[in-house]
Amino acid sequence: METTRSYTMTARARAVEETRSRIIESCVSMYGERPVPEVGLDDIAARAEVSVQTVLRHFGSRSGLEEAAFERARDAVLEERRAPVGDVDAAVRVIVDHYELRGDSSLLMLAQEGHQPLMARVTTEGKSMHRAWVQEVFAPYLTAAADHEELANLLVVATDVYTWKLLRRDRRMGRDRTERQMRHLVQRVLGVPMT
Repeated sequence: METTRSYTMTARARAVEETRSRIIESCVSMYGERPVPEVGLDDIAARAEVSVQTVLRHFGSRSGLEEAAFERARDAVLEERRAPVGDVDAAVRVIVDHYELRGDSSLLMLAQEGHQPLMARVTTEGKSMHRAWVQEVFAPYLTAAADHEELANLLVVATDVYTWKLLRRDRRMGRDRTERQMRHLVQRVLGVPMT
């Protein structure tokens, strides 16, 4: 009897966590597709295949859901951007892969940062994360530089989502050519031979 009850509680807890996760993922994906004011709780609930009441039961409010979505997205971005320290080719490949996955949604969020407080918070965190990524991944080059702050600034620009956008969306380059162009830019900034 106790084993059955334990199994039922575990299965129920797993189902609750799966529902919660589905709601969070729905929120993250919808905020990457449409401006925040165009996304209602009913839209998020419909995508997650739950009721609005279920969303509120899990998160208490829209802001509670947004906080959980912010944390989930931040953790996913950190994981997607992991790259070996000092490896220029790998770093550029990783950042281009990341932009292929999230670049368009990042640009949508940046377009809202001036008038939407949630997106201002998201993009401020994103910019800070990008700079920290540059400082970590290119640390061997930065520590050897006479002016490491200036070099970090140039690397931030060379690997920024707007650089990806200019090449990939505006110039309509393919993914591989975009990566190659960004790698060459980073290599020139670093003063290392181009590959």
